[in-house]
Amino acid sequence: MKGSRRIDTAWVSFDKPKNRIASPLFEMTDTVKSTMICVFVIFMVFFRAVSVSGDSMVPTLNDKNWVMITAITSGVKRGDIVVITQPWVRNNAIIKRVIGVEGDVVDIDFNKGEVYVNGELLDEPYIAEPTHLDYDVRFPVTVPPHKVFVMGDNRNESLDSRSGSVGFIDENYILGKGIYRIVPKFKSIRYKPQS
Repeated sequence: MKGSRRIDTAWVSFDKPKNRIASPLFEMTDTVKSTMICVFVIFMVFFRAVSVSGDSMVPTLNDKNWVMITAITSGVKRGDIVVITQPWVRNNAIIKRVIGVEGDVVDIDFNKGEVYVNGELLDEPYIAEPTHLDYDVRFPVTVPPHKVFVMGDNRNESLDSRSGSVGFIDENYILGKGIYRIVPKFKSIRYKPQS
C-alpha cells in the first residue's frame, strides 16, 4: 500500500534484579523517614519546647531549663504554668503560674505573705517563699472576662500581674501550658491541688 508503513512496537523492561538485602533496607529507611516526619508534625502542632530565662519560677523551674508545653490552650485553670506572648514593657515571652481565672477575686496580704482567691487561702507548696513583694496593683482585684492573673513561683523575684506593666493576661496571648520540664531532668510540672 502506498503511503502506509509498518511500525514495530518494542517493550523495554527497566526492572533491575532485586537485591535481597538492599530492598528491605530501603523500605525500612522509608518507614523511619515517614515516622520521623509524622512525629515532627505532631510535636509542632500539639507540643513545643521552650527555654526558661530568669529565676522568677524557682524552685519549680530554673534559668536555662527547657519545658515542654502543649500548644492547645483551651481550659486554662488555676495552678497551670503558662507561656505568655502578650506585649509588655520588656517585649519578650514570659512563663508564669495562673493564680486566678475569669471572675476570680484575687487578694494578697503582703504582711503575712498570703494569697487568697475568692476568699480562700491558696495552698502553694510550689512557691520559694511567702509573697511579700508589692507592685502598683491594689488588691483585691477581680479577673476580667477572657483574662487570667499570673504570678511567678519565686514571688519576691518575679515581675507579674501584681505590676501594671504586666497586668492581666489575655487568654489569646497564652502560647501553651507547661506539662514537663525536659532539661536538665525530665519531670512533670503540672500542679494537682489537694482535694
